[in-house]
This record gives sequence, structure tokens and C-alpha cells, in this order.
Amino acid sequence: MTAGSDAVQDLLPLVFAAPNEALTQAEAVLRRRPTPLHASVAHQVIGIWQRDFGDTRLALRHLRRARDWAARAGSADREADVLATLGVALVHSGRTRQGMDALGRGVRRGTGHTRARVLFRRAYAWWVLGHHKEALEDVRRAVPVLRHAGDVIWTARALTLRATVHLALGAVERAEADFASAEDLWAVTDQEHDKADAVESRGLAAFRSGDVPAALRLLDEAEERYAKLGTPTFMLSIRRCEVLMAAGLAAEALAEADTAIAELDSIGGQSTRKAELLLAAARAARQADDPATAIARAGLAVRLFAGQRRAWWEAQARLVLIGARHAAGKSSGKLVADAAAVARTLAGLGAPAAPEAFLLAGRIALDLDRPADAEPYLAVAARSRHNGPPLARMTGWAAQALRARAAGSTRGVLEACRRGLDVLDDHRMTLGASELRARATAQGAELAALAQQAALRSGGPRRLLVWSERWRATALSAPPTRPPADPELLSHMTAYREIAARAEEARMEGRPVPALEREQRRLERAIRSRTLHMRGEAHGDDARFDAGRLLDRLGDGVRLVELAVVDGRVQVLLCGQGRVRRFEAGLLAAAETEAEHVQAGLRRLAHPGAQARLPVVEAAGRRLEELLLGPAAAYLGEGPVVIVPPGRLHRVPWALLPSLRERVVSVSPSASSWLRARETRPPRGGRKMLVRGPGLATGGAEVTRLAARYSGATVLEHGEASVPRVLAELDGAGLAHIAAHGTFRTDGPMFSSLRMADGPLIVHDFERLGRSPYRIILSCCDTARFATVGADELLGLVTALLPLGTAGVVACSAPVNDAAVVPLMLALHEGLAAGLPLPEALRDARAALPPDALHRATGWAFTAFGAA
Repeated sequence: MTAGSDAVQDLLPLVFAAPNEALTQAEAVLRRRPTPLHASVAHQVIGIWQRDFGDTRLALRHLRRARDWAARAGSADREADVLATLGVALVHSGRTRQGMDALGRGVRRGTGHTRARVLFRRAYAWWVLGHHKEALEDVRRAVPVLRHAGDVIWTARALTLRATVHLALGAVERAEADFASAEDLWAVTDQEHDKADAVESRGLAAFRSGDVPAALRLLDEAEERYAKLGTPTFMLSIRRCEVLMAAGLAAEALAEADTAIAELDSIGGQSTRKAELLLAAARAARQADDPATAIARAGLAVRLFAGQRRAWWEAQARLVLIGARHAAGKSSGKLVADAAAVARTLAGLGAPAAPEAFLLAGRIALDLDRPADAEPYLAVAARSRHNGPPLARMTGWAAQALRARAAGSTRGVLEACRRGLDVLDDHRMTLGASELRARATAQGAELAALAQQAALRSGGPRRLLVWSERWRATALSAPPTRPPADPELLSHMTAYREIAARAEEARMEGRPVPALEREQRRLERAIRSRTLHMRGEAHGDDARFDAGRLLDRLGDGVRLVELAVVDGRVQVLLCGQGRVRRFEAGLLAAAETEAEHVQAGLRRLAHPGAQARLPVVEAAGRRLEELLLGPAAAYLGEGPVVIVPPGRLHRVPWALLPSLRERVVSVSPSASSWLRARETRPPRGGRKMLVRGPGLATGGAEVTRLAARYSGATVLEHGEASVPRVLAELDGAGLAHIAAHGTFRTDGPMFSSLRMADGPLIVHDFERLGRSPYRIILSCCDTARFATVGADELLGLVTALLPLGTAGVVACSAPVNDAAVVPLMLALHEGLAAGLPLPEALRDARAALPPDALHRATGWAFTAFGAA
């Protein structure tokens, strides 16, 4: 063969080393009126490019020409090689029978080394179709021949494929061994696309072994590699959706899948990939409590998979479809039968999702009050509770809990829930980012609900308190992981502050800021990505909640009111005087609606001239008290009250409720958090700091007057109130007071911020503190707003401080009048100077304000959190 022939043949490996360069050179070959052999290679290269990165219709056209030219060239091996490429393209376009026929002809036509390559591609097609046994058999036959021929590239591809098939079957250790061997081989090649694919595959393996941060990091690395090559990343999107869902980021997974589907449609891409993306979108929609979208996406995926003859995939899609229909309120004997049939199909195919399908069949049967029918399905699902990755074991424990409930065993329900939540605890603490820890709790919501229902039925208030605490505010039990040095993250955060400050300045001047906003969003994604990559190091609070210890700390004078929600109704657990009593209040949904009315009223009262609205807001407060406290309001005693609300009620202005209006009231995310705050010791020296941010209507008037009161305090204002300086002074302070504009981000709670001289001080910044201030007062709007995520978790400025050593916070849950805040803050500090704890000082400060609507609403808007 001539040197020119060698150059043309080299285009085939080039298509996965430098895809776009290979495409350009192949098109150039065809313009030179090549020989049949060269024309065959060039058309094949273009066909591969179009198959994997472009339009499958164009791919088939070029690959058929490549096949015809190979026949004219009289080379059986050349023809076999093209038939293999054509077969894979036909399978990806949904023409399964034609594709497998072409691959079969390629196996028969090829010899030796070429035949082994064809076997690899047929194994790949078997994997795409979900025929894992056949895929492993073809790889078994191909690998020894490829190794003997010294074909490093194709041996690495075969090992990577075998590892991927092992993952599909749940054999993680075998997969990791093959991935490691393949990676050693890729290291000595220049196959950049294959290398990116190997990184992507390792990300999938990390996920299947339970390491979500590593999976996110590797998938992001793979995306960066693909971006340098300029190639689409549809398979990466499918895999990232799976990881995002496991991390509790279902809405993001749905958005990613839908975006990828639109992009795939725009280029006429692979039908097989579209079906898989639809399945990913359906799963994400189902997890995001959007059953209508899940039904639509899963139904289309089922039809595509059926047309492509992909039984393994079709069964997966049917499982999601049935689950979505059940979530939409449909239950019938036919749905039970459908779920059971899918479960048996998945079990027969060796799919790891089989236990989930059996659990679904059992759950639907229980909804129909058919426990005898449910038992065999739940028994099979429960077998997975001792083996496999965390979420698979969670499925098993959920099945076991449902079995126990059907059998009337409260003890069995609580034991299964305890074991299942322990599994999730271990998994959650592998996550370094507080956001992931909080969102991951959604996986335990069903077990927590089952346990609370069982505890309520058993009649013991103390038992219900223990189970209410078991899965409440667990993300706050330990601080987030903070790497000792991450220059890239710090660089992103510095750039983010600069861009955000420039954008804010431009908005104030009325200038358009689309370019700055795009860059701000890019930097937000980069910061969040680096944060989510962090692996957990800190352990949670290993000591289980002890109701007796809580009652001892409360003594006879303090009452703690924990609001548990069971089956949509608020259960009031009143703790104090050595006992726990239970009272039933109203519906959570009604309380949420009333709380929104109250918030709207407070917003109106923040403006002068709204005095007439005051009776309306007070009446809403009375209704809210009836819904939240019910008859328990008459038993609160005379002393301080600690409120522990569910996450969805943390915006309630508790001081507005009539029975709490004249009391010392504090709020805590959990009784455990209150105990930790109560037992936190203040730092030596009690260093004080005051911060005044830019743009305040009063100019931060209270800071100037407080500086005179605290003669030794550090005062940061004007240019000195920069984020790095503020963080340095906050770390380990005894008391911090920050007067700065607050912004709560509903679309990204971890980017909620306080406005400093050089840009926003965000939640991610607070999480870098070694120890946050013992007490902190945030005298600005929206600092006590939170996003409710996971099972019952909160993300926001206050919750970032609590795990880091802050024992007391005063913050605001509504927009307030800046001028009216000044006298409230001055009175609050008078109480602190007299030695009062924050909740008592805040109560007295409210009482010292003028009685008009503006000042009363300002006082109600502020809440004391913690116990200091």
C-alpha cells in the first residue's frame, strides 16, 4: 500500500482523535476523485462523524456509499469494516433488524483482526439494544484477538464497552477493573474523543459505586474535553441526568434532558439517543413531582424503544410510565398487573431496577387495600435492602417498612425506617456540599413519613418527637466540607463579585446588562460546580436525639413547640416541665396560604400610610395561630418559647401570633439544633464588629451610633466593607452586626447575598468561615428567607451560619422600612448590653418601638434564631 493509502487509512483513527479535522480531510479526499478504496474510507469517516455528531440520515447515505465502494475495491475486510459501521448507524437510527443483519454480514465477511473489530461493534449494538449477555459474548471473542494483534485503541474500546455493560448489570467492581485497564491503554494514544469518553465512563462508575461528588467532577471534566473537540455530548447528558437525580437535583436534570433533546432534533441526531434522553427526562419529571410531564415523556420513550426493538430499555420506560400514572392518582388492578409484569421482565433481564418495579407493584396493591396481593411483590423488593448502592438499599428498606405496616407491626415499620435512614445518612455524609446534603434527604422522605405515621398511631408523643427529629434539618448537623485551598474556586468567586457589582451599578444607571448577566450566570455555574465536587469529610452528629436530654435543658420555664406534619395536618408537640404533649392543629396547606397573606400584609405595612391594613394583618395572625398551634396555645406557660417549624413554615413572623406577641420567642430548624446552640460556648474576648454596606436609605445610621456604644468594636464601612475583610473579621467574632441590603435568590439560594462595597457576600462565602460569629444580627430585608429542599431542609444565609458555630441570629423575613429598623436595632443592642440573650432583647426592643403600624410591622418581621 502506498504512503498516500496509509494517510487515507489514518483518517479512521483520526475521527476519534480530532473529529472535525478528520471530517475536513475526508471531504478533501473525495474532491480528488479517489480510488474505490480511498473513497470507501472517506465516505466511512464522514458517515461516522455524521452518525455520532450530526445527522443520521446523512450518515446512512455516506455509509452506504462506503459499502458500495468497498465492494468495488474487492477487499472483503474493507467491506466487513464498513458493514459494521453501517450496522451501528442503522441501529442508532431505529432500524434495528437491518442494523443487526449488516453487523452479522460483517462478522461473516471479515477475518482475523478485522473480524474482531466487527465483533466489538456488534457487541456495542447489543449493548445499545439492552442485550447484555450477547454483548459480553461478542466482547469475549474480540478482546484476545485485538490484544494479540497489539491493537491498543480497539482493545481499550472493547474493555471500556465491557465495563459499561457490567455497570448496566450492577457489577460495579468488574466495571472498575475494566475501566482501569482501558485507561492505562488510552494513556499511550492520542485518541482524545475516546479519552473523554473514558473519563465520562469513570464518572458513571463512580456514581454507581455511590460517590456522587466524584461522578459530578468526572462528568464535568469529560464535558470540558468534549468542548475542546467541538463534539456534542448527548450520552454525557443522559449520564449526568442520572447523577443529578441521585443528588436531588431533579429539576436541573429535566432541564438538561429537554435541552439535549431539542439540540438532537435540530441536527437530526440518533433516534436511540433521543429515546434514552426522553427516558431521562421522564425520570427527572417524576422525581420533580411533575407526573403529567413524566407520563408524556415516558410514553414517547416506550413507543421509540418498542420500535427500536430494545426490550431492556422499553421495560425501564414502562416502569417510569406506570410510576408516573400512580403518582397522578391512578390505581387499579390493571396497573398492579402492569407493574408486576415490568418487574418480572426487568428481573429476567438482570436489570438493577427490578426491585424498584416490585416495590411499585406492591405499593399500588396496598393503595387498593389488597395487602395479600402486595406481600409477594414487597418481599422480592425487600431483598435488595442488604446489598448494592445506597439508593437500591433504600428501596429494599422502604419495601420492608410497607410490609411491616401491612402486617400491623409498628415496631417493624420503625425498625425498617431506622435502618433505611441510616443508609441514607451514610450516603449523605459522603457529600461535601451542604446543598447536596440537603437535597439528598428527599430520598428518605417516604421512610420519614412512614415512621411518623407509625409513631402517631402508636399514641406516644415522645416517640413522634423522636421521629420528627430523626429527619429534620439533618444537613445542619455538620458544617460543609471546606477544602484548605482551591485557587480556582476562589478565583471564580472573586470574578463573580466583580461582575455582579458591575451589573448592579449598570442597572442603577439604567444601562442594559445582558453581557454582564451572561457572565454572572457562567460564573455561578462554575462556583456551584466546584462546590458540588467536594467530597464529605465531616461526620454528622453521631449522638441520636435524646428527648430526655432536651427536657432537662428546657427545665420548667422554657417551652419548645415542635410542629410535625403527618398526612398533611400539623401535630403540635409541646415540650417542657419534663414531658411531651401532643395537640392537633390545622392543615399545613391552609397554614402556608395564610402565611403568604401575612407576608403580603407586612410588605404593605413597610410603607408609610398603610395604617388601615394593620387590623387585617392582625386578624390573619389570629387565623395563623389557630392553624399552627390550635389548642396548644393555651398551654404555653409564661416563659420563653422555642418554635421548631417544618421547613415550609420558616417564613412565618411568629411574633405576630397573639399568644407569642409579648413573649420571648426564638426559632430553630430542629430541637437538636437548639440544643447545640444552647450548649455552644462563646469565644474568649467577645470581639465585636459592625459592618455598613452601600446604598442603604438611612446610610446605615444605626452602625454609626453603635460604634460609639462599642468603643472597641471593629467598624467596616465604605471601601473597607469588602468581602475578604468582612469574612476575616467575622471569623470567630463574639458579636457581629451587618447593615447591608439583602437579596434572596429563589432560583439559587446558595447565591443569596448581602451587598458589600466590592460586590455580594454570598452563602458560599459564609461556608468558608472557620467559625462564624457566636451572635450575628442582620438588619436588612430577606435575610431570614429560605429555600425548602429535600425532605424538610432549608438553604439560606441563616442556615449557612448555624453549623459553623453561630448560636444566635436575628434576621428579617420580609421587606422592611430602613428608617424604622434603626430604633429597633438600637433598642436590641441596649438589651444585649444589659446581658440579655438575643430573643429576650428582641422582645424588649419591639415593646420599645412606637405603636404605629409601620414600627409594629418592622418588629414582627424580625426573628431570633438559635438559643444565644
